[in-house]
Amino acid sequence: MAETAKILSPHKTVLMPDPRAGCPMANMVTPERLRALKAEHPGAVVVAYVNTSAAVKAESDVCCTSSNAVQIVRRVPARQPIIFVPDKNLGDWVMRETGREMILWDGFCHVHADITADDIQARKAEHPPAKVMAHPECPRAVLDLADVVTSTSGMLRFPAGDDAREYIVATETGLLHRLHQDYPDRRFVAATLNAVCPNMKLTTLEKAIEALDEGLNEIVVPPRISERAARAVARMVA
Repeated sequence: MAETAKILSPHKTVLMPDPRAGCPMANMVTPERLRALKAEHPGAVVVAYVNTSAAVKAESDVCCTSSNAVQIVRRVPARQPIIFVPDKNLGDWVMRETGREMILWDGFCHVHADITADDIQARKAEHPPAKVMAHPECPRAVLDLADVVTSTSGMLRFPAGDDAREYIVATETGLLHRLHQDYPDRRFVAATLNAVCPNMKLTTLEKAIEALDEGLNEIVVPPRISERAARAVARMVA
């Protein structure tokens, strides 16, 4: 995401409070392996989740987020093959939503992949009136139990137009803090307290202040990669 910020604003300084706070899922796909898969499927459109490296974006045709992946895939001509990287769970959900077959990369978010249908059923037994909000990076068995499948931003919006007073939230537990802030009159319950991303938690307020004070960990994307990656990001934004 830091690289994406740099691609979008190449003349600005982008700092990362802790360079170890990367995304394990993003590391599951490399440009070399993606090029090999593209060679096996000439003419395929590569749709890359925004949680990928700049080098992978440079090998892709268009990026997507969890909130617009369905719309992006629907814009690809019906007869054109699609390679979707790197999250197979998100890709599986998009295939069901669009009816499009895609070639799915065997990657996943370990936080969402570890949320199980048993977790959801256990929380529903404890909170019978609660509605289930699930992120599309969760496994299909979890999504099948959800009242709404939506992105992080979608989860932040959904309660505003809904009359439920209690929600089970199947995503990284850090979102519950924001949900409680935005909707203090509602109750939000984590699908499992184990849904914690240790990489995300490496970013702290103290590290952010230190990075700003000392200009630490500046993100640099080589121009050759940045220019190619920018096209995929621009198509997503458009």
